[in-house]
Amino acid sequence: QVQLVESGGGLVQAGGSLRLSCAASGRTFTSEAMGWFRQAPGKEREFAAAISWGGSIIYYADSVKGRFTISRDNAKNTVYLQMNSLKSEDTAVYYCAAGSSANELRYGSPSYWGQGTQVTVSS
Repeated sequence: QVQLVESGGGLVQAGGSLRLSCAASGRTFTSEAMGWFRQAPGKEREFAAAISWGGSIIYYADSVKGRFTISRDNAKNTVYLQMNSLKSEDTAVYYCAAGSSANELRYGSPSYWGQGTQVTVSS
């Protein structure tokens, strides 16, 4: 079992930046690939980014590529999502997720989910 707790969401103006954090506990963090998903109002949850357990494999959705950066610190059992050049369409609840591989997360079938953190980008 893996428990995931997100933090760092909030209100930011368009063009601004936020960094989300996800603290993991439970099973060995380093054995899990980690990722971020998001769900905008009235839309389905969508994949944003994923990183392998060692950090060598990273995937991004086209909509965030070049603006968002996923990273992890296995010593702190934490994964991050640095979000730059934010747009109003980035407004969503952001969910941390864990799975057996970054590819598994990319195709939307995580084993564990966090509770989500709200990101609101004002234009």
